[in-house]
Amino acid sequence: MAAESQLSGFPPGYFVIRSVATGRLWDVSLDEVEDGTEIVLWPEKEHSLVESLRNPDANNQVLFIDTSGALCSRASGHAIDIEDERLVLRHRRPVSKPYPNAYSHPLPQFSYDRETQQISVTYTCDPTYPPPGSGASNAWRRKSYILSSIPMRKPKSLIDNASAFISSAVTAPFSFFSGSLAAPSKTTPEEVFSGDIDLAEDEMLEQDRGEEGEVDDSVELVRKLRVLAIDPRDAPPEGPNARKRRQWQVLALRTSAAHRRVSP
Repeated sequence: MAAESQLSGFPPGYFVIRSVATGRLWDVSLDEVEDGTEIVLWPEKEHSLVESLRNPDANNQVLFIDTSGALCSRASGHAIDIEDERLVLRHRRPVSKPYPNAYSHPLPQFSYDRETQQISVTYTCDPTYPPPGSGASNAWRRKSYILSSIPMRKPKSLIDNASAFISSAVTAPFSFFSGSLAAPSKTTPEEVFSGDIDLAEDEMLEQDRGEEGEVDDSVELVRKLRVLAIDPRDAPPEGPNARKRRQWQVLALRTSAAHRRVSP
């Protein structure tokens, strides 16, 4: 039971994590080992789950839980930390005061729920690491933290931009008598994704993403992985795409191929 608790829902040994929404695996970017290297989503490099059949070059897509309960990368052996809502490699660091701080702090705890297929994060201190005496609140304690993939849209073409410009020019309220434009109205999420305001996909709040923000049609191979801070007072997005982006398949590696029983 103690060993199961230490694994926090993950299987013993090595495993890969696949996004239900994109089919991509957790991947240490460029197979780097430097501190702070980002963990992203990348197409599966090795399809076999049998250890003896796998290409070692795909080890940057393999993870494990170490004896301290930390989630780690197989390729480097380094643990995974969270920095500005991104998952990154983290070398072990000495304690520096005032502890904890952005440089030196306890590693977050990752947990996998096999029923919901969600991966949650537990912090033992405020993940914003406010300086001592800053009057920091305990608001972070009432939030839940879960991992989600972030959709990526393909870049707008010249035709798309021209169409958006013409549309905005035609619909903008204009006073022919005063010769001036009326005051702009409050920006909506739809206007952001129509091209009027340029926000990165991972800068959009989940509750503001909307239908347009769920489109994932970029030809880029990489996708981003982010930690969402969910306040229970806010209704989380419940559309099918939003749910899939928060779901993961954790697939354990096997030491040998499964043998099929042959009837006599």
